[in-house]
Amino acid sequence: MEARMHRFPAVRAIAAAFFAALALAASSGASAALFEDDEARRAILDLRQRVEAQRVDLQRQLDAGAQENAQLRRSMLELQQQIEAQRQEIARLNGANEQLTRDVADVQRRQKDIAQGVDERIRKFEPSKVTVDGKEFIADPQESNAYETALASFRKGDFPGAQVQFADFLKRNPQSGFRPTALFWLGNSQYAYRDYRGAIANFRELLRSAPDHARAPEALLSIANCQIELKDNAGARRTLDELVKTYPQSEAAVAAKERLQRLR
Repeated sequence: MEARMHRFPAVRAIAAAFFAALALAASSGASAALFEDDEARRAILDLRQRVEAQRVDLQRQLDAGAQENAQLRRSMLELQQQIEAQRQEIARLNGANEQLTRDVADVQRRQKDIAQGVDERIRKFEPSKVTVDGKEFIADPQESNAYETALASFRKGDFPGAQVQFADFLKRNPQSGFRPTALFWLGNSQYAYRDYRGAIANFRELLRSAPDHARAPEALLSIANCQIELKDNAGARRTLDELVKTYPQSEAAVAAKERLQRLR
């Protein structure tokens, strides 16, 4: 081939030009590749910088978020502590309120007891209405107690004691609503103790002061009994006649009629 090229100078020139162009092209390609490598490196560096910047920013955000979370946890803990403190305070206040309620109830109960005690003590000295033998009147507690005590002695058969007590009652309470009944029981006490004349005097006093009293017919019958014990049958008949005429509808009048038949 070289022989042919030596023989043809034009061909050699063309070939040289071709190879020169080829070398130039190869040189240009290498330069272009080198240029492209630099660009790539710069792009990679720029990307790395952006990634690093993003990483730093993200880390900063994460750190800030961690701080915020820590602050939030602290705030939540403080809030829980405050809630617990308030709960304990409410429990304490509820306990104090319950104790106060009990104290108030105790005070009210004591006040009620005191008021009742005062009322009872007042009632012991305050006059009140009483009804004896169908008669209603006002009597003070001391007066009622004295009468009941004397009557209790009579019912027990303590006739001497009943005499003393009824006599003392009448002396101390001459205007008492109990007086007619007290005279009746005093006369019966004397009759039971065989003080017939004293009994007649008190029965007569009952009839004189309260002729419409429920015990009046019985008082007349008792007078007749005393007269019979005194062997005064004539006086007994007069008394029984008086009873039948004055109180004809009474039970004592029925008994008087029977006794009149025995005395005639």
